[in-house]
Amino acid sequence: MGFTGELVFGRSDRPLLQAPFFGGAREDDEGGITSWQPRPGGWQTWQFHGTLPGDPEYVLRALVEWTGAPACIASVHDSDVALVVGLEPGGGRWDAWLNPKTAAAMTDRPLPELAARVPEDAARALSWARNAGLGANVAVATIEATLRSHDPFAEELFDTLLTHLGFPRPRTRRPDHRPVGTLTE
Repeated sequence: MGFTGELVFGRSDRPLLQAPFFGGAREDDEGGITSWQPRPGGWQTWQFHGTLPGDPEYVLRALVEWTGAPACIASVHDSDVALVVGLEPGGGRWDAWLNPKTAAAMTDRPLPELAARVPEDAARALSWARNAGLGANVAVATIEATLRSHDPFAEELFDTLLTHLGFPRPRTRRPDHRPVGTLTE
């Protein structure tokens, strides 16, 4: 059994959990909320095992408003598949499936339909990263390839997507190269 929950990614000088819409939530080493290694520039990923304190769309809008920076949330199911939704100040929005073959099987959406969306999803994701001041030298083909790829752990693919979009790599990585908080059961 893998990870099911949300991965929240955004930029702040303070821990994202201090945002008022998280209602005083705290990191919990026992599996409730865990942080991944931060990326330079204040970029943070928080892993919520289970559900967010509110609808993911609401949390995403509130996070962008609170930080004044682009943010995204990946809703992961059993580490098999994730739907990533990104938003930037001003309302620019994108979404993309990670592990599209699995997404097609789990959502009863035809794989050709999901595959046809990849070029537009990749272009919008890259535009989002560029609005964050990153991704200037990234080719949209790199993002398309990432969105078409497969990883047994959708959360690992989310980490790869962020790196390919031009977000700086975490300063330290775990020895097994999995993001902090990733379940491997």
